[in-house]
Amino acid sequence: MNVTVRKIGNSEGVILPKEVLERHNLRAGDTLVLTEDGNELRLSPAQDDPEEFERKMKIARERMKKYEVAYRALAK
Repeated sequence: MNVTVRKIGNSEGVILPKEVLERHNLRAGDTLVLTEDGNELRLSPAQDDPEEFERKMKIARERMKKYEVAYRALAK
């Protein structure tokens, strides 16, 4: 299947055919991972990593606690 790189705003992109999106259960807004292997490009759905999310939330909670006074002042 051939697709064409097209100008999209200030960027360039590829439009995926509706049949491919349906077959892989993809919708607008989904995140894909681009992998390069020599001359090949591969797209695959990004996997949600619950451990990574929890790690980031832990860091966010630590920062919120550390800067609580500043955040309250800024919120006024």
